[in-house]
Amino acid sequence: MRTVELGRTGLRGSELGLGLASVGGMYAAVPQQQAVATIDRAWELGVRLFDTAPVYGYGLSEQRAGLALRGRPREEFVLCTKVGRLIEPGGPDLQPIWAEPPAGVGPRLDYSYAGTIRSFEASLERMGIDRIDVLHVHDPDLDFPRASTETFRALTELRGRGTIRAISLGVNHADVAARFVRETDGGPDLVLLAGRYTLLDRTGADELLPLCRKYGVAVLAAGVFQGGVLADTAAGTPPGYARAPRDVLRRIDVLREVCRTYDVPLLAAALRFPLRHPAVPAVVVGARSPREIAEAAAWLDLEIPERFWRALRSAL
Repeated sequence: MRTVELGRTGLRGSELGLGLASVGGMYAAVPQQQAVATIDRAWELGVRLFDTAPVYGYGLSEQRAGLALRGRPREEFVLCTKVGRLIEPGGPDLQPIWAEPPAGVGPRLDYSYAGTIRSFEASLERMGIDRIDVLHVHDPDLDFPRASTETFRALTELRGRGTIRAISLGVNHADVAARFVRETDGGPDLVLLAGRYTLLDRTGADELLPLCRKYGVAVLAAGVFQGGVLADTAAGTPPGYARAPRDVLRRIDVLREVCRTYDVPLLAAALRFPLRHPAVPAVVVGARSPREIAEAAAWLDLEIPERFWRALRSAL
């Protein structure tokens, strides 16, 4: 698998990254053995970029990341996690999407300087790995004034000491990320952008991607399958399809028709599309089994003719 420079960070990771929310039990439980096997299979395929967070399964994802990655040559992979939520007894910011959270604990929003340092140290302990390469400010829109000052100051100090290599944002809103880039001194080194530069939603290109291109901030594109609505299923109706707005359904139908015409798998197009932008060196996808990450790697490896992209632009 191709490795790429991650913007101005000095880090090199694989063009395909593995997001570890699914192995933390997002929407459905994943046995620990299967979770570790999924990460192991990703490694075999050449994946060298791994992204987790404390809130993913309330620590479970980080623990499983540690189990699978401890002992791997540390200079050969990029490890990312997030700050903004502390996992602690009685944490009130509960999310029903986690199928197997540890009993008695939950997340609590905390973008303070002290909370950021505590979160970082807790992540190191859960994973049992000596360093984290990329630390994302997770959902800074939930407390932007503090995230853009106290959290950012803590991350800047960690980077200055060499404790982390890069400051990043983990965001679902492109406008929030653009504001963070504009308003913080020096800004982040990376942005993990979920669902806002995809075949269906290109709002990330309005302001954020040109801004990141200007300042050398690499964008990691996540959520490229748009929550599953682009997936093909035996029944022909992907998860979430029935709830999608009419205009989105029309765009999906157009996408499928162009893909059929050029014999391009839709999910292969979804993976390759963000990488065509010069600000996007890598895409990050979730997987809950070795088969799923192997499928994603195969889709990414497919050659897609330029005439397909021209036809897609014309159709949409």
